[in-house]
Amino acid sequence: MVTLLDMRAARPRHPEKVNKPDAPLLRKPDWIRVRAPGPGVYQETKEIVRRDGLVTVCEEAGCPNIGECWSKKHATFMIMGDTCTRACAFCNVRTGRPGPLVPDEPEKVARAIAAMGLSHAVITSVDRDDLDDGGAAHFAQVIRAIRKASPKTTIEVLTPDFLRKQGALEQVVEAQPDVFNHNLETVPSLYLRIRPGARYFHSLRLLQRVKELNPQMFTKSGIMVGLGEEREEVLQVMDDMRTANVDFITIGQYLQPTRKHAAIDRFVTPDEFKAYETTAYAKGFLMVASTPLTRSSHHAGDDFQRLREARARNSA
Repeated sequence: MVTLLDMRAARPRHPEKVNKPDAPLLRKPDWIRVRAPGPGVYQETKEIVRRDGLVTVCEEAGCPNIGECWSKKHATFMIMGDTCTRACAFCNVRTGRPGPLVPDEPEKVARAIAAMGLSHAVITSVDRDDLDDGGAAHFAQVIRAIRKASPKTTIEVLTPDFLRKQGALEQVVEAQPDVFNHNLETVPSLYLRIRPGARYFHSLRLLQRVKELNPQMFTKSGIMVGLGEEREEVLQVMDDMRTANVDFITIGQYLQPTRKHAAIDRFVTPDEFKAYETTAYAKGFLMVASTPLTRSSHHAGDDFQRLREARARNSA
């Protein structure tokens, strides 16, 4: 019997990249290497995810931290399917024509979060440019379902940019997630090559608008480095984020998923990441995560607690 997972595995992950020339894969330095996951809790997490046919960005994006996170029964759920309407040069999520939304997905995600006993849940999604609201109402339904199933769980959303989707952002903010995350991903000069379907200043304005709608909601954004950006450009992105009142910045090393994806320009050293962290705090961010293996949802629960503590100190 052929299962849904078999069908997904049989499809080419990136049909739009088949004819692209191969880019060299650089050997990873020692500071990038991670341990393989062990049995036990990792397998329990996998079974919870598989039980309702849920999708995680941990698997779809090939996150290097999956072993650590799943071994702690942490997972980041990716809603609205496993197929994205965009073809970003850095991303390992499949591109194509998505299927219809699954009506009971919010309840399934909420049930999985309750089974894992998560104190902090992170929900992301593919881009759904095919939907009138970009999937905003579905995000809101997921938030409400989690609140009902796990009232004490704090919720972080990592959303698409809702480009040309009037009123979409407002629906998500109205559902009151604890953290609203939208990643700028890279510096403006690289957008045409790395994130061609997006617009830098639209994404920046989206983050600013969240604060206008709810000044108390934490906002978060992240970038990858090692794609060819200059240090001065990274510092300018920090300034732009602070102008938009972003509370939390994440900075991590870009890792090339396959030879068909954007090539790594270089591996940024741990000392450089530490320097970015120091500078970001000096610019006024409440929370900074800047390491080679930093990803948006890595240690998100612990970081959220520190974020609340930082706000409390600043308000005292």
